Amino acid sequence: MVTRLSHYFLRTLREDPSDAEVTSHRLLVRAGYIRRQAPGVFAWLPLGLKVKAKIEAVVREEMANAGAYEVHFPALLPREPYEQTGRWEEYGDALFRLQDRKGADYLLAPTHEEVFTLLVKDLYSSYKDLPLTIYQIQDKYRDEARPRAGLLRGREFTMKDAYSFDYTDAGLDASYQAQREAYERIFTRLGLEYVIVQADAGAMGGSRSEEFLHPTPVGEDTFVRSDGGYAANVEAFTTVAPEPIPFDGLPEPVIYDSPDTPTIATLVAHANAHLDAPAEGEWTAAHTLKNVVLALTHLDGTRELVVVGLPGDRDVDDKRVEVAFAPAAVEAATEADFERHPLLVKGYIGPWTPTGPLLGEESATGIRYVLDPRVVDGTSWITGANAHEKHVHSLVAGRDFAADGFVEVATVREGDPAPDGSGPVHLARGMEIGHVFQLGRKYAEALGLKVLDENGKLVTVTMGSYGIGVTRILAIIAELNNDDKGLIWPASIAPFDVHVVATGRDAVAFELAASVADRLEAAGLDVLYDDRAKVSPGVKFGDAELIGVPRILIVGRGAADGEVELWDRRTGDRRSLPVADAVAELSS
Repeated sequence: MVTRLSHYFLRTLREDPSDAEVTSHRLLVRAGYIRRQAPGVFAWLPLGLKVKAKIEAVVREEMANAGAYEVHFPALLPREPYEQTGRWEEYGDALFRLQDRKGADYLLAPTHEEVFTLLVKDLYSSYKDLPLTIYQIQDKYRDEARPRAGLLRGREFTMKDAYSFDYTDAGLDASYQAQREAYERIFTRLGLEYVIVQADAGAMGGSRSEEFLHPTPVGEDTFVRSDGGYAANVEAFTTVAPEPIPFDGLPEPVIYDSPDTPTIATLVAHANAHLDAPAEGEWTAAHTLKNVVLALTHLDGTRELVVVGLPGDRDVDDKRVEVAFAPAAVEAATEADFERHPLLVKGYIGPWTPTGPLLGEESATGIRYVLDPRVVDGTSWITGANAHEKHVHSLVAGRDFAADGFVEVATVREGDPAPDGSGPVHLARGMEIGHVFQLGRKYAEALGLKVLDENGKLVTVTMGSYGIGVTRILAIIAELNNDDKGLIWPASIAPFDVHVVATGRDAVAFELAASVADRLEAAGLDVLYDDRAKVSPGVKFGDAELIGVPRILIVGRGAADGEVELWDRRTGDRRSLPVADAVAELSS
């Protein structure tokens, strides 16, 4: 049946919503696809549901082609499975927790690994049942601290999450590759450019982890890639450490006065004014060792200070820090932390004193000390001397100080060498649209998922997890397909195939428009017919441009002569032609 706009549940807006930060948010609300219910939470209206369903149809087709079967779990789940895997606490404040009237704990699921695992455990017991891949398209919930950008970063969102189950590592590799290839087909069909990058597994756990990122300036993720083919998000980037340098014969460390130099910039300026110049000609931030004090709050609530030493020309990257110290929460040390550790002289911290190490688990402070991989044995540094307005130069790593380990938290810069030797990397912004993990046996071990192998021996199942952000993809497609008038959907996922607009006051135009709409519907097209009698042509055209159906058929002044106007929103082309020709062209 033709959808008539006079009876359709749709109201467009002339003004942008006040909280809209990005184009997709602004246009999806104005065009009547979604409505805000709370920060990061949206209601889906008929137009939005139609587009969402078309994206889901593509996903379902390719999941079927990859041999996966669809199931559906509730979003409301009990605490116990997540407690068994440790994620009840690991997720921290990002988890929506609630209780029923009897005081039992529940959550709104952010992901469903646990219950997928338990379902297979309940039903399967033999290697003959495997391999198996099952998936669902379901809403997920995460209590984002700062939900933003409409559907791009919300508290409720729709995901396709698939899980593979194998009893051998080779089987997992095959299942992983099948899903990876399915993702490539999905994104190609949806017209989305993507880059596959190495990623950190985070709270999901597991070994191999890759993200599908859509390159876009509004992306929330930074990733790097080299001309030689390396690609990774910054959290997974690994530093190419220089070779250690022999330190025999290097000068001994010297403590010197450095008044009013609590920052790297002031320290470098003072060094160039008062120290002999290095072989390179002048002192730079790269010659200094910056020591950043971080406070970790562990899952059991304990607070630990950690000091990170890194070259002074690098800063600490928040996302890399989060990954490096997960699952602990990380923040900069507070004034109260410094008061509890008076040996840490703020602005003049260093790993060494003339009487021995200041930092390190076996040192005077007992504070864990970790280094950037670039701080290799034999490198010489200017750094704090642990006394007010004093620094030390010629402090050599491996000779004068050591660390409790190395950590990847420093910013990644344009031109840094790729770890695979494929050349310097370039930085870009991207939006995550899919993620594939080799979970391995983490969840199966925690929840006791085992099957009998060919020899009758119980073996732990190995798993993969594969997620696609359905509502995020919809928003990204909206970001990519619009102009200053409104949305312009790709034909494959547009809410309707044709938007018929009747204009003017002549009954002939409305009669012809209704007839044309019926003929197009009979030809198998999904038709939206703007039959509103007392609405001006300007308003109708404005709504048509805003809604974004790419093919618009205008029935107006030429109706009496059997002429209509075909408008292609993608190209802007508008041309008059006979009704029969227009119907034939649209139907083909």
